[in-house]
Amino acid sequence: MKVSSEFSKYAVEYGSHNIIQNRVVKKLLSKVTHNPQSILDLGCGSGALCKSIDWSYELFCGVDFAKGMLELHPKSEKIKILWGDFNDEAFFTSLRETQYDSIFSASALQWAENLENIFKNISQFNTSIALAIFTANTFKTLNKTASLEPILRSAKEIYELQKRYFDADFEVVEYTLEFESPREMFQYIKKSGVSGSRKVLNYKQTKHLMNTYPINYLEFEVVFITSRKG
Repeated sequence: MKVSSEFSKYAVEYGSHNIIQNRVVKKLLSKVTHNPQSILDLGCGSGALCKSIDWSYELFCGVDFAKGMLELHPKSEKIKILWGDFNDEAFFTSLRETQYDSIFSASALQWAENLENIFKNISQFNTSIALAIFTANTFKTLNKTASLEPILRSAKEIYELQKRYFDADFEVVEYTLEFESPREMFQYIKKSGVSGSRKVLNYKQTKHLMNTYPINYLEFEVVFITSRKG
């Protein structure tokens, strides 16, 4: 298991609330040493991964359960968009009707209801994988300051689960995103989607947390699981 760190400093005015997710996509693609021609993207969202691919391919299939996000996804003769939930066993079975050169997932599988089952289903494709999953150390200081339990799985838990199904490289990357003010930080949390829409603090508690938060940055931790077949 390799651990590395990447640091960034952005104001919210930079123009994007998906700063970390975009960095994750870039990192994930840097680990792909071949140019797969048929690609399955689990939890494709509005198409961050698809937009970042810089090689020509024959088929890109993006899957997501958020119709609003899929409406924003790039579309072409080579791009196939499917509305569905990767937690749905029957839906996953239908995906195996197509053979893919590689399966990607960037910043989505942390929301899997049963991650081990997802890994099992992915392994049955017997193809290359490139997966990026946020871990419990995301918002580590915030959770500790607010006495909140992490809602995501730890890197160790994900490592042990994936070992049962893949012979893959496993890297843990820690990101730090700095902000000009606590207000900008909390606006980022609200709009970025990395909190899973969890709202467990009332207005008074949130205001207190903003006034007592001890650092000017948020921590994120992402595991990258990559392997190549053939």
